[in-house]
Amino acid sequence: MSDMKLALYLPNFRNHVTVKELEDLTDLAEELEFDSIWTLDRIVVPEASDREELEYPFGMMQQFPKQLPVSARGEWFQGWPLIPWLAAKTSKCRIGMSITDTPYRSPGVFAAEIATVDHLSNGRVNVGIGAGWMPEEFAAASASHIFPKRHKHVRETIEICQGIWTNDLFEYHGEFADFDPCGFGHKPLQDPHPPIFMSGLRNPEISAKKVAKYNLSGWIGIQDTPEELGEWLRAIGDELDKLDGGHSIDDLEISSMCWFVITDEPTDQTPNGKLSNILSGTAEQITENLIALKAAGMTMPLIWPPFADVPTAKTLEDLRQLNDEIMPIVNAT
Repeated sequence: MSDMKLALYLPNFRNHVTVKELEDLTDLAEELEFDSIWTLDRIVVPEASDREELEYPFGMMQQFPKQLPVSARGEWFQGWPLIPWLAAKTSKCRIGMSITDTPYRSPGVFAAEIATVDHLSNGRVNVGIGAGWMPEEFAAASASHIFPKRHKHVRETIEICQGIWTNDLFEYHGEFADFDPCGFGHKPLQDPHPPIFMSGLRNPEISAKKVAKYNLSGWIGIQDTPEELGEWLRAIGDELDKLDGGHSIDDLEISSMCWFVITDEPTDQTPNGKLSNILSGTAEQITENLIALKAAGMTMPLIWPPFADVPTAKTLEDLRQLNDEIMPIVNAT
């Protein structure tokens, strides 16, 4: 079994965060030679969220409140502008946004800009793609009309990205983009194109079909227990089996965004779905859970500093301990 990789989920989305904090975390991930650094895509926090009056619970996941973990008056940074910044700040870590909600972006513009950033980073861009879930955010992004058809928008975006990235001229005639043959400038450095990761928060079948149909490179979940991870991988495997047999789940990068903090006292490890303390606990608890996640098929956890109550200085210490003390045990199993 291959070694489990580490990825940093940069906490650009929290009540208050500074560029210096993001810089310190990025520098450490680069120093420790993490596989990758990812930013979070959040356009707005509706004021209704502060009153727990969003239309849907967080991520449309029933265990969460109809509220975001950050205040409407929070001081956070947009995830996409940080990507070229990360390209300049790093030379080893791969970079990406987990995940880009495609309905907020014009597919052709998105694909062309990714190609440019791939050159700025010398071929280190990962592309995370998903549909979004919050109608209030769609409204703020001038995309309310797409909400009922957001999964189709994802499909068209994937097709347009793959087309633009692999052709000198490309045309597309769909519902959300309709253009005649055009050149879009430099194609990406990565051959045949940057890896695309599909998000998976709620519906395994929808995600699995896209991973299989478009031969995507990876899948990203959230707070997945080993049992939940198994359900997702079975769904993806079933879809891959329906193809020509040339696609294997072993070829995929399997990730999950997990809240991470090393505690002095043990945390309650009773299974509780998305609220389980998978990577929040003592070093011993985290080690056990990472071993279980690795056995279940996870190849790269996205290490997510908590939204609140844990200073960045503590997270920096925890990341060093995770890298230096915990991962050697995990990867020895």
